[in-house]
Formats: sequence, C-alpha cells, structure tokens
Amino acid sequence: MSLVESLCRVHSLLPDPGSVGVTGIDKRPVEGPVRFGEYGLYADVQADRKYHGGLSKAVYAYASEDAEHWAGLLGREIGYGLFGENVRTRGVDVSGAVIGERWMLGAQVVLEVTCPRTPCATFGRRMGERGWVRRFAAEGRPGAYLRVVTAGEVSAGDAVRVIDRPDHGVSVASWFALRRSADAAALLAAHESGRHPLVPEMLDSLAVALASNR
Repeated sequence: MSLVESLCRVHSLLPDPGSVGVTGIDKRPVEGPVRFGEYGLYADVQADRKYHGGLSKAVYAYASEDAEHWAGLLGREIGYGLFGENVRTRGVDVSGAVIGERWMLGAQVVLEVTCPRTPCATFGRRMGERGWVRRFAAEGRPGAYLRVVTAGEVSAGDAVRVIDRPDHGVSVASWFALRRSADAAALLAAHESGRHPLVPEMLDSLAVALASNR
C-alpha cells in the first residue's frame, strides 16, 4: 500500500550564511491532521521564496525507499524532514513520478507533480557531507515538488493514490538527469495542447534545454 509516512513543516528558521541569512530547511514531523492550502502545509514557511515554495513548489515529497538508500550509503539515519521534505511517502516512486502526475492523499487533498528538486548550497550545509550537492544530484533520486490542486486535511498513515498520469512519460528523475530534447518536446506538446499545463519553472527549464540542444 502507498501511504503518507510522515508530514513535516518548519520547526524554526535557522541562521544560514547564504544570501537570505536564514533557512527554513529545518522541517520536523507533526502529529494529527495537517491542513494543506495552495501554498502547502499550514504553518510551514520558506525563507528564500525565489527558489522554494510558492504555488508551483508548495510541497516537497521524498520517498522513504530513497531515504533508506541514502542511509545505507552514508551510514547514518535519514530522519523525517532531514532533506527539507514536507511529505515522506512509502510505496510511492516519487522520483519516478511523471511530471504532471496527480496524487490523492487521504480523502481530500490532490497534489500535482511539477518539477524535480535541485539541490542547493543550503542543503549541502544542512547535511554536512563532503561534496553533498554533487553527490545528491549524481544519484538521481531528487524527489519531487508538487502544487496543491485541491486543499484539505492529511494525516500520517493516509493512503496515496495516483489518479492521473500524463502519457508523455517524462519522469522527474529522467528530466533532472538528462533533459533530452525529445523529452522537452514531449512536455512542451502536452503543455501547448492544454492537456497538462506546466508550471513556469518547468517552462524555463524546457527553454534552456531546447536552446542548448539546437
């Protein structure tokens, strides 16, 4: 069964030497039903909203199976929220999700996969592992950002169901790693047809990929 294993939101803003000066990456599990609105989990916050959060990246999801893979490589526990995720899943291929795929969490909330997570220097400082940004990117398990289509409440233990999957077949992981021109064309066709509109961040990414492959 595919389910929500943990829900996490910001515990406190931490000092950070980056340009913003603080970071909201310190996500920790919360108990009971959690309300999801258009900007993600209620009471969550992002410090650098240029690159995190907003309507297109309201929720960051990561799979427990991928976290356990990292735990084996690093020899340390990857606790809930350590990667800055809001939703830790079990039985969901998060990085393998198709861009535009929709999930129902519990009985109310519908989320749509929008784009992969690109690791940043703040994430590297959070982990304290040598070369972390490069290592995380190379492993091809980026996790996914999602937008909130239908608001409502979710609790840990609620089921996750895929209720729609685009036929273009471009996954979060494959786009993150390869950015092939054929995949860019397939995504753009789905967007222009109106079948599966893309978020601005993905459109920008497509434009760069298509320009570099000319």
